[in-house]
Amino acid sequence: MQLSDRIGRRMKLQDLHVLLTVVQAGTMGKAAERLNTSQPNISRSISELEHVLGVRLLDRHRQGIEPTEFGRALLDGGFAVFDELRQTVKNIECLADPAAGEVRIGSIIPLAAGFISSIVDRLSRRYPRIVFRIVATDMETLHRELVERNVDVVMIKRAGPFVDQQFSIDTLFHDSYVVVAGARHPLARRRKVELTELVDQSWVLPPPDTVHGSVLADAFRARGLDYPRASVVTLPSEVRVSLLATGRFLTIFPTSVLRFVTEGPVLKVLPVELPIAPVSVGIVTLKNRTLSPTARLFIEHAREVAKPLARRKG
Repeated sequence: MQLSDRIGRRMKLQDLHVLLTVVQAGTMGKAAERLNTSQPNISRSISELEHVLGVRLLDRHRQGIEPTEFGRALLDGGFAVFDELRQTVKNIECLADPAAGEVRIGSIIPLAAGFISSIVDRLSRRYPRIVFRIVATDMETLHRELVERNVDVVMIKRAGPFVDQQFSIDTLFHDSYVVVAGARHPLARRRKVELTELVDQSWVLPPPDTVHGSVLADAFRARGLDYPRASVVTLPSEVRVSLLATGRFLTIFPTSVLRFVTEGPVLKVLPVELPIAPVSVGIVTLKNRTLSPTARLFIEHAREVAKPLARRKG
């Protein structure tokens, strides 16, 4: 009997689900607890899969289990199988009621706070029954979440780890960076400011290993200057905006973030030239993956919200 025939007749989705759970849990005992079954049943499912495929899927050791080379290959396909089934069910639900769906969005934190929030606000006003699940984290985690199909789309700046052929990147706009102060800062009324004047100012900055932190470091380095000493190191834009209100601090923001700051103190963009090339902002999806109607609707609205930013020159 051909392998494809054996798979069609003998491989069970339940057994594949058990394998995924065992690998995620780390041990068969923990997997049995998660699936509310017995450990012998777990072992039986794995043995049946190994028998159908004719290869060993798991290596067992003192600390637990880990997939073999064959197991990892099956897991990659398993994630895709269950994701396609999940998406198919969502598509059926959306066909029954297009206004009630769910979209899972991954994003770096700065985009989530401004750009994505604006998309969600716009889309939810028109489709109030849509559920938005937003994961705001670092690029490496976003890469894993998209590969494992835990999110539908990812919003990024720069390609970062999303450079291989399995990803599709749709560039929405190019973001520039500006130095920002509160209205009471001594430099806020100046018509021209040199970058050299800012080295010894009090800065509230994102960590240097973040996208925004590295951008500022590159700007000072391009002018032969040291990275300014940060009085406060923090990532959330809300914290930085609050500190700018004191009139004592400077920070760096993407111009897109300023566009979506609707509350809080008056902010002033300082007239200082930053030697920073605009950074592309895009939406990433997996190629050859069927997106739900709700996810496609989110992408359409993302393009609409991005149009004014794309027209604006950085």
